[in-house]
Amino acid sequence: MRIAVFPGSFDPITKGHEDIVRRALPLFDRIIVAFGINSSKNYFFTLEQRLEFARLTFADLSDKVLIDTYEGLTAQYCRKQGAQFMLRGVRNSTDFDYESTIAHLNKMIGDGIETVILITSPQYAHYSSTVVREILRGGESPAAFLPAAVVNIIRLVV
Repeated sequence: MRIAVFPGSFDPITKGHEDIVRRALPLFDRIIVAFGINSSKNYFFTLEQRLEFARLTFADLSDKVLIDTYEGLTAQYCRKQGAQFMLRGVRNSTDFDYESTIAHLNKMIGDGIETVILITSPQYAHYSSTVVREILRGGESPAAFLPAAVVNIIRLVV
């Protein structure tokens, strides 16, 4: 079974994240959208809210897309899950430089785990969770950046 882990904080999940997962589905038997827990990081949304956003976003794919959390190194989590691949999306050359460095490290410490990088679809190249949080802080609607299933829920929690 080809299993990929798509790790991140997803604070919140965006259409760009959703697009990466949906485009990667033909490549893998299962994709685990894995929320890394970092106690030193300040999140805009609670873990429970972020998990719910992901569950709603991928509700139609519950047979292939799993939602999970982990602590510690992502490569260790991949091993525990039997994942041979780590899925990443990149928007630009800065993202690529960062992701390639991390991919090399994960391959070394993750017993050969392969990182599969998908280039973000052009219409989502400027999307990021950071942008969504700033829009929310400014009191505007982030609907254009969010998966359809999440738009109304975020209005209720903000």
